[in-house]
Order: sequence, then C-alpha cells, then structure tokens
Amino acid sequence: MLHFLTKKPFLKDLIPEHYIDIHSHLLPGIDDGSKSDADTLLLTAGLQALGFEQLITTPHIMKNVWDNTFDSITKKLVVTQEMLLQNNQPIAFRAAAEYLIDGNFMEILQKESLLTLKGKYVLIEMSYINPPIQLYDILFDMQVGGYKPVLAHPERYLAYHNKFDEYQKLKHAGCLFQLNLLSTVGYYGEEVAKVAKSLLKKGMIDYTGSDVHHQSHLNSFSKKVTFKDVTALSEALANNEFFRF
Repeated sequence: MLHFLTKKPFLKDLIPEHYIDIHSHLLPGIDDGSKSDADTLLLTAGLQALGFEQLITTPHIMKNVWDNTFDSITKKLVVTQEMLLQNNQPIAFRAAAEYLIDGNFMEILQKESLLTLKGKYVLIEMSYINPPIQLYDILFDMQVGGYKPVLAHPERYLAYHNKFDEYQKLKHAGCLFQLNLLSTVGYYGEEVAKVAKSLLKKGMIDYTGSDVHHQSHLNSFSKKVTFKDVTALSEALANNEFFRF
C-alpha cells in the first residue's frame, strides 16, 4: 500500500464495532479516575458513543496511594453496575485491576487471588523511571502461579526508550503488551508516540486499552493518529475480542 498517499486517520474512526476495552478507570472515587457517579455516567456514555461495547475497568492497586483490594473493588463494581442500570445506561461492565509491580504486589500474589481481565490474564504496571530490580523474578513467579502478565502502556516507560532490547527481553519473559490508544495521537508526548509506533511496527503490541480517567482523555479520541500505516494498530484493536465476556 502507498502509505505516503494515505491521510492520517482520526483515532475514533479506527475503533472497531463492538470494541472491548481492557484498561480504564471508571469506578467512581477509588483512584485517580472517575471522581463521582456523574463522571462515570459521562465517561461511560462517551465510550459507548465511540463504539465501545464492553468495558473491563481497572482501578489501581498501589500501596499507600490507592489501597484498593480484591474485595473493595468487587463491592464498588456491584454498586456501580446498579447505578448504571438505574440511570438507564446498560452496558457490559466488569472490573479487574491494574497492579503496580512492587514489593506489595509480591505479598498479594502469595496470599490471595488476583483480579484478572479474563481467566489468568493480569494487568500490571511499573514505575515509568525505574523498573523494579526483581521484575523478572516477579514475572516468573506470576507465571508459575498460572497467571499471564499483561503490561499496561509499555510505550510510556521512559527507562526503556533508549534500551529497546529491554522490550524484547520482556516479551521473551512471557509479558504481553497493552498499548494505550491515546499514545498514538501524541497525548503523552512525541517520544511516547514514536515508541508506540515502533512497538506496533515490530509486531510487539498484543492488545489495546483506552486508559480513560477523565473527559480530556475522551476528547482526545477526536485527534488524528501520528502515523499513516495503521495496519498493526487495527490488528491490535481487533485482538481485544479475546476478552469478550
């Protein structure tokens, strides 16, 4: 295909029909995402308008910052599902979690079940600046426990931008990659957009997610993708069908 003749598309136009989102922050008042029921209603309606059919929202679990737990998230989910129904906003809506990989995560892994995207697929994140020293040990222990690590927004980890071989090491260690859709429109900066493009071009992105926290995230779906060849991005978007529930 002559991509130099192709116009850069708007991100919203790439969302497939019946899209399943696996990364967002829509449970009200429990992390840095939705602040209220009203926020959740607005954000959920906005995602539906873009073509999102199912939402797996993923509140942070981050000790001393967002001290959420399996039980607290599950209870908040039930209340939120009921609130959506009472406001005539039915949508397939469930919750997993976005776990920060640190010492506290190891304690959780050893003591309790994890909130998963599906089956044993677990969304994880780490420091953008300093990956944990025991990262590969943790990934190994997760997989020994039967879990499949899905690394959120790999393109945003600044520590890896000049060490691209580290991405290969993570893949070889069994890590799946979930791209933040807004990275493709430059929301997090030009450098992140370039890394997102490179990861897509190399076929390293497995899944995608909105990572919607607030209205400005939602508004950014109306921006153009920073590159013309969106073949790999479209394939990654389609891969989310795996998480249908």
